[in-house]
Amino acid sequence: MTKSNQDTSYSSALISIISVFFFWGFVAASNGVLIPVLKHHFQLTQLQSQLVDTAFYIAYFVGSMIYFVWSYRFGDPFNKFGMKKGLVGGMIVSAIGAMLFIPAVSQNQYLFFLIGLFVIAFGFSILQIVANPYVINLGDPAKGSFRLNLAGSINSLGTSLGPVIFGYALFDSAKANAVNQSIGLESLKLPFILLSLVLVLVAIFLWLSKLPEPKLDEAKESGLGALKFPQLVWGMMAIFIYVGVEVSVGSNLGELLKDPNVKGIDHTQVAKYVSLYWGSLMIGRWTGAIHAFSFADNTKKLLQYLVPFIAFAVVLFFNNIREGDVSDLFIYSAWIVVFIIANYFAREKPAKTLMIFGSMAALMMVVGILTSGDLALYSFISGGLFCSVMWPCIFNLAIAGLGKYTNQGSSLLVSMILGGAFIPPLQGYLSDLPAIGIQSSYWLAFICFIFLAWYGYHARSILRSQGIDYDTK
Repeated sequence: MTKSNQDTSYSSALISIISVFFFWGFVAASNGVLIPVLKHHFQLTQLQSQLVDTAFYIAYFVGSMIYFVWSYRFGDPFNKFGMKKGLVGGMIVSAIGAMLFIPAVSQNQYLFFLIGLFVIAFGFSILQIVANPYVINLGDPAKGSFRLNLAGSINSLGTSLGPVIFGYALFDSAKANAVNQSIGLESLKLPFILLSLVLVLVAIFLWLSKLPEPKLDEAKESGLGALKFPQLVWGMMAIFIYVGVEVSVGSNLGELLKDPNVKGIDHTQVAKYVSLYWGSLMIGRWTGAIHAFSFADNTKKLLQYLVPFIAFAVVLFFNNIREGDVSDLFIYSAWIVVFIIANYFAREKPAKTLMIFGSMAALMMVVGILTSGDLALYSFISGGLFCSVMWPCIFNLAIAGLGKYTNQGSSLLVSMILGGAFIPPLQGYLSDLPAIGIQSSYWLAFICFIFLAWYGYHARSILRSQGIDYDTK
């Protein structure tokens, strides 16, 4: 194959693979709308409602651990059977999980919904294990980070659209759900049937596509040598807390919005605010993706000011389609300005970015806890802005200097997505306590963000002691 034909093949494959990133972002963010619906119907406590996230994110851990043990003992299964088969298989598993919502509705059992979500996420864990290295290896490895940032941007688009589209399908297709709980639950069938069909169609498309099969490094090291590196050990904790707090802030928004001190609205009206939260992650990631391009310095500076508002306009546009009036969201521009200022001082340095953004997110949680109304609400939502660029910072710092243990360390980091299974229900438990309540439960998020800021400082010190300094240009 000539280089030109290979580049064309890789470009086509990249477009196909990037679509996969969209779907797991779409479903994960939609949980923020699903949680208050299930809580309302089954009369759950906030702790019980957060088991949605537990079921969803523990599946990622299970999938990652199965892969880790298998690959360690027998070699990478996707190298043996083909990465395309891994993508197709993951899609089919998730489609089966979505179809499980039909018997879940028919049986009227909360447990069945959790099982369905677990199966969906288990399929997504397969997709994530395959898709991330697939994207990196589709072309020049030196440009792999660019392709991964691009894929992450599409993932964030899915997280922004998920609550909007899911909310439309759920609430606008069953207008009576606010007064008739059984009809409200019945309306869950349609969005998940459609999701299942779309996943099957994408699986068929991928199967019929002539995707290249890049080979991954099969090298294995005996033992868990990666764990001798303190930056990785603390990085695993940081990933656990990062994913946990990112999910928890968004998943508890439905309950927060019911609080008269904040907004005082019911579960049928939360979609646009949940969408704005996940859209905030898109705003930050689109802005972060600028650094992956070889723009002139002046152009890059201009885009750092413009892209956040362009991304914000995209979020407003899609919410306007459903809501009609999103003028109450315009004030969020003030928080975007704060984000731009923080991003300016971070200057693309991973440790410094974590310290600044972790501190700003913690500050926003304090403002949200101590105030009321829109100031409190949008301060909590802005947690998504400051979370948005933390993942690559943590990942880069954690695997720095690991050498031959890099692949092992990477798989251990991915397994720590498990944090999304534990921190949201912990916040739910705190919110159920009369002495704390939903607004004060965000002190947990404050503690998490402080830890992430500290990890930026600590990891920089560890790496400097090893002769590595990512924050010096």
